[in-house]
Amino acid sequence: MSARDGYAPGVPCWVDTWQPDPQAAARFYTQLFGWEAEEPTPTDSEGKQYMCRLRGRDVAAIAGPPPEGAPAAWGTYVWVEDADETAAKAADAGGSVVVAPFDSYDGGRMAIVADPAGAVIGVWKPGAHRGAQLVNEPGAWSMSSLNTRDPEAAKAFYGAVFGWTTSSLDLGGSEATMWHVPGYVGGEPQQPVPRDVVATMTPKADQFPGDVPPHWSVDFWVGEVDGAAEKAAELGGRVVAPPYDIPGTPLRQAVLTDPHGAAFSVTKVTAGR
Repeated sequence: MSARDGYAPGVPCWVDTWQPDPQAAARFYTQLFGWEAEEPTPTDSEGKQYMCRLRGRDVAAIAGPPPEGAPAAWGTYVWVEDADETAAKAADAGGSVVVAPFDSYDGGRMAIVADPAGAVIGVWKPGAHRGAQLVNEPGAWSMSSLNTRDPEAAKAFYGAVFGWTTSSLDLGGSEATMWHVPGYVGGEPQQPVPRDVVATMTPKADQFPGDVPPHWSVDFWVGEVDGAAEKAAELGGRVVAPPYDIPGTPLRQAVLTDPHGAAFSVTKVTAGR
């Protein structure tokens, strides 16, 4: 079930990272995750873009440079039927349009929007490229998570824009929120949460450093979390949160950054697989 050929509307479908040195970032991630990186950048492009693949299937992209003043970061994109209409919905729901809808070179159309707290996410009506072709396996993206200080406002916003509903997940003393697309069947049959879960949200109001804004984070599955953390550090990245077991789940996770500071997490399902 890890292979994909398109997604349902409202389902996150793609991740990429914008980097000041995309070539160096490609070296880091290919060594960390075993990706192959190809540079399909159009000849008239001012920047660079690498399509990253696992076993020949698209899993993520690395591009750069980022807009002036923007840090290196990972971004998430949600499959929509109409990028212009979805951007308008975001503005009507109290968010903002960060990048107005535009045509992408693959024939799709996309925009970048922000929720009322400022966390940004992409909306994408795909063209020839139809999102991640592998998910939920070692070396591939698994889930994106919203980190926010105002979960109630986020629930209202994402419900209005993407039709997401929510439920709670007990993490052994703390609580996370699961985002659902009703009727969607994704994920993996053996996963510990319902298969219509498309993203998560963990309230961080009492944990955020003052200089960390609300944001979407991305998670990749790996074969071994401790080894991945060690390797990321060896390659010039940083271990933000050393490997830990997530209470109430069969998951082990670590939070890392690449050499330019883009944060991401790596996770392994430690039981039931």
